Amino acid sequence: MRCHTVVDSPYGPLTLVAAEGVLCGLHLSVRRHSPPEESFGARDDAPFGEALEQLAAYFAGELKEFTLALRLDGTPFQRGVWEQLRRIPYGETRSYGQVADALGNPKASRAVGLAGGRNPISIIVPCHRVIGANGSLTGYGGGLENKRRLLDFEQGTALF
Repeated sequence: MRCHTVVDSPYGPLTLVAAEGVLCGLHLSVRRHSPPEESFGARDDAPFGEALEQLAAYFAGELKEFTLALRLDGTPFQRGVWEQLRRIPYGETRSYGQVADALGNPKASRAVGLAGGRNPISIIVPCHRVIGANGSLTGYGGGLENKRRLLDFEQGTALF
């Protein structure tokens, strides 16, 4: 059974979705590959206490690594990419090619980008930390402006 809540953030409303009490979605209001809202389930704030606390601490600059239980539904390759994204330290970036190398598949940088675009749990699974090989900002389902703002925030060059 799924349920959801909506909270304000420096990026506008965030929709959090849980399945059987485990976070399985975090969607920015601007999102290229967001599932249909009817798949979020009924509104229920109860299962999201810890997630909301950690998000508040993150946006306050006090939390560098999320420790939430997550349910990442996707293909084995997508889940592998998302696990690699979670290993990118706060304030750092990796190229799509570096993530592909870490997966043991150096020619999969395009597939890494596609998997990142399907990341169901934005911010907590930090796909915003993946950039082009030349350092350019590319491909973020939440919009390149939000990607830049998240990176600037984590690198200490901008505050919310």
